[in-house]
Amino acid sequence: MLKHLIVAASLALAASTACAQSNGTFGDVASSIAAAPASGEEKVVRDALAKLAPGMKVEALAKSDLPGFFEVVIGNGQVVYVSADGKYLIQGEVYDVAQKASLTGRAQAGIRLAALKTLPQSKRLVFAPANPKHTVTVFTDVDCPYCRQFHKQIAAYNQVGIAVEYVLFPLAIHPGADKKAEAVWCSQDRNAAYTAAMNGQDPGKKTCANPIAETTALAMKIGIGGTPTILNENGVQVNGGAVQDPAKFLAELDRLAAQAGKGPVAAK
Repeated sequence: MLKHLIVAASLALAASTACAQSNGTFGDVASSIAAAPASGEEKVVRDALAKLAPGMKVEALAKSDLPGFFEVVIGNGQVVYVSADGKYLIQGEVYDVAQKASLTGRAQAGIRLAALKTLPQSKRLVFAPANPKHTVTVFTDVDCPYCRQFHKQIAAYNQVGIAVEYVLFPLAIHPGADKKAEAVWCSQDRNAAYTAAMNGQDPGKKTCANPIAETTALAMKIGIGGTPTILNENGVQVNGGAVQDPAKFLAELDRLAAQAGKGPVAAK
């Protein structure tokens, strides 16, 4: 665990934005929380983390719904829980048993949502019906076979009312995927070029100013580790198994929308 915290600390040093809000959820960008001088219990929590992993940058912290604990963002979208007396740290998923819900999932969703708000549509590939019922953000890699499978149903998703906004995230495990992503972005018709690439066609070697470095950094910052990663309007990650059938995908998005505002994110 200590090794993981040290790794997270080093990643956090490169982060530029803290995601937090003072009421105990991490939904809005508020870097002043991380920068503000700590006092009382907050100082105890910060000091405890500093002893555990020197050099760690605390991105944000707030009192948790877990009694006696603070919810802390330490980098790369990682959330940990530290007791107010600084004696205990919990790393991993924390569930509210009564609500069958994840406190950690709620915090992570807030972090992702705040980050996604900084990425305009002009830096995404948008496939949308005229009046969508739901909009999902999908981190995608041109060379990812599961992304290709997802895109095969894009028309069906649009037909049931789901808008899809792709964020290009070429993975390091796919050499050359970054160049393909750039070629897609630099095409005259980006959507058509993306669809062709997802059907196995070579997008060529077009180059231009593009947001791929920015979108890759954003994905890594909020802990996106693979593709396709699908997030709903509230930053909640959608179970990949729910997207295979468009009707089931829509039903899952309806369920998550109904859950919003009723407490922590529902456990999967």
